[in-house]
Amino acid sequence: MNASMLSYILFSCLLLSVQAEYCGVREIIRYTDCLLNNSSPSCPRGQTAISFSNAFFVEQRGHELACFVDGTKHLMENNKSSNVVIERLHSTFQAQLDRNLCKRLAHGHQCQYETKGNVTEFLEKILTTYQEIDKFKS
Repeated sequence: MNASMLSYILFSCLLLSVQAEYCGVREIIRYTDCLLNNSSPSCPRGQTAISFSNAFFVEQRGHELACFVDGTKHLMENNKSSNVVIERLHSTFQAQLDRNLCKRLAHGHQCQYETKGNVTEFLEKILTTYQEIDKFKS
């Protein structure tokens, strides 16, 4: 094995380990904040309006990611128009769940609910969960 092959293998391992811990934390925090507040200049214009009348369930600990996937899918299906922010959140959560990308979240693959809530509580749960991850990452 020559030096260039060894360096390639080491670089590939490093790249895979970085990718395996990709949680998209800052992106998720920013998009969730946009949905909750719709006031940040970094929010896509006209893409953050959602209906807040839907009933949601607050997930059990250890099933957060599966519930985030289900909840954002529910938001996409029940929104009258296409919403890029919700679609991005959903695809990010789905990728994290499918590829086990965010090691800090438990990976129960089925959503288990505790209590009823609403869309605002659901989004606030996403926000606080990823803010906690960001705090430990820093």
